[in-house]
Order: sequence, then structure tokens, then C-alpha cells
Amino acid sequence: MNILILFIIILVINLIFLIKFQQINKIFKIIDKPDGKLKKHKHPVSLLGGLVILLNMYLIMFLIQFFGLEYLIFEKNYLYIIIILSSIFYLIGIIDDLKNLNPNIKLFLIILSIALIVHIFPDLKLELIKISFLEKNFYFNNFSDIFIILSYALLLNALNMFDGINLQLILFCFFIFCIFIFKGFLSVFFILLLIPMIILAILNYRNKIFLGDGGSYILGGIIGTTFIYQYKNFENFLYGDEIFIILFIPAIDMLRLFVLRLFNKKNPFKGDLNHLHHLALNLINDPNKTIILTLSMCILPTILLILKLNTIYILIINLMIYFSLILYFGYKQK
Repeated sequence: MNILILFIIILVINLIFLIKFQQINKIFKIIDKPDGKLKKHKHPVSLLGGLVILLNMYLIMFLIQFFGLEYLIFEKNYLYIIIILSSIFYLIGIIDDLKNLNPNIKLFLIILSIALIVHIFPDLKLELIKISFLEKNFYFNNFSDIFIILSYALLLNALNMFDGINLQLILFCFFIFCIFIFKGFLSVFFILLLIPMIILAILNYRNKIFLGDGGSYILGGIIGTTFIYQYKNFENFLYGDEIFIILFIPAIDMLRLFVLRLFNKKNPFKGDLNHLHHLALNLINDPNKTIILTLSMCILPTILLILKLNTIYILIINLMIYFSLILYFGYKQK
């Protein structure tokens, strides 16, 4: 009964936000203005997306504890980890949204915040990584901190770079949340979190609201911490290679762009319009069809995982598909 009440409260609050969005937006006045370069939207758009996710996360965790349902969320240390990390990531992201931080400074702040949390909460460390097709485990020994910091930094940047067209990142994270739900990783928490995600999807599709860097970083913090948490606390955990396969398209697109920018003697963290979705949109010229294409590519690796295909074969298949499309888009635009 308490879970139903909890669901109704979160649903009603988010519906009120949807209905009263214009009035709320005028109060906060956090706006993303077009610049004609990387920001090509025609009119100023609200950047409240990240704040909506953060406040909903706070509210969900508070209400779950208020109703005595603590077993439905992260255990104490991880609860603090995800709250603190998400809050810090949001602050870094929203400052970047509003002030356009230097990419090197932004990266430094992200790495520093992760390093501090890892130092304060050793529970976040991974002693080893398990690969699904190998019997031997790989132990990190003294490199655990470096691995966690690098993993978070890469995940945040990959998701942020994937947020270049309306609905794309929201639907991709929606998909990952569904994986957590079906695997039984804190299912109630993520079902409740899907409610504001649906509201944001509606507003984002109407070009009324953006996640911004603040929103993409929060989602990266939630997803990254959950992957670590499930690895340590659930018997049906996802192996390291399976996690990489789920995140394959944002990860490989980020890697390609890093290499391309370095080759052109540019800062690898400085934005451009060479992402997969930009190349696809330039050719297809239809945002809806572009999203269908990119999300299909994101979902395909997980479908192959469900079909029990070896992750090495999944990797090869999706590398071939990804680079074939990149070459095709490049050829067509010449």
C-alpha cells in the first residue's frame, strides 16, 4: 500500500510540474540560448531538466525512507555516494551550461570530485573485474582508484556527448533504467525515477526543456554508481564486458571523436558537430528517424546479449555496423 501511495505522490508532483511548466520556468530562468554554432536551436530553451531529475531523486529517497521502505534503495554508504556525486556533478554541469567552462577545467573538476568521493567512501572501489567468457578474474590491486575515476569520467563524457538531439539521451537512459528494473536492481527506485524521465521526454520532444550538462552528468552518476552497486550486491550482476556492451554506442562514438580531434590537433573534450547523430541527421534530415536509427544501434548489442551471443562476437558485429554507417554518412556528405 505504501508503495502505491509513493507512486501516486511522485506522479502527481511531476504532472503538476508538466502542467505548470511555463510558470515554473519563469521563476528559475535557467535558459540555454542558441549561438548558431553548437547550439542551433531557434529559441531559448529551459535548462531545468537536470534539476528536475536531482529533486526527484532527493524526493524519492526521502519518501522511501519516510514510509520505512529502505530496502528498496541503496544501502547507507551508497545512498550518500549517489546523493553527493549527483549533486556535485549537477553543479559542475549547470555552471558549464551557464558559463561555458573551459573543457580542461571541467574535466579537472569532475576528476577531483570523483577522487574525493572515492577517498571518503572506499565502498566505491572495485577490487576486481569479472569477464563473462573468462574464468580468471582481473584484480586491480593499487589501481582501483584510477580505474573508478577513469570509468566515471569517461561515462559522464560519453553520455554528455550523446546528448545532442532531443530525446536521444533521455530514451537511452530510460532503456538502461529498464535493464536495472528487469534485472531486479532496485526496481522500485528506478520505476519511480522513470516518471520524471517521461515528463522530461514530453517537454524535450516539444523543445521546451533540455537536460544540459547538469542533467547528463547526473544520469551518468546514477548509472555508474548503480553498475558498481549491482556488481557488489547482486548475484545476477552484469559482467564488466556486458556493461561495456550496453554502453557500446556512446562509448565508441566518444572514442572515435577523441581520436579524430587529436588527429586534427584539437582539444578532445571540446564539442563539435561530428557525432553519430549529427552525421545521421545531416543525411536523413529528420530528427525522429535519426533517433530511431541511433537508439536501434544502442539497443541491438543488449538484444544480442539476451540471446546469449558471446560478447566478443557482439563487439565485432556492432563495430562493423557502426563504422559502416560512419563511412556511409561521410561518403554521402562529400
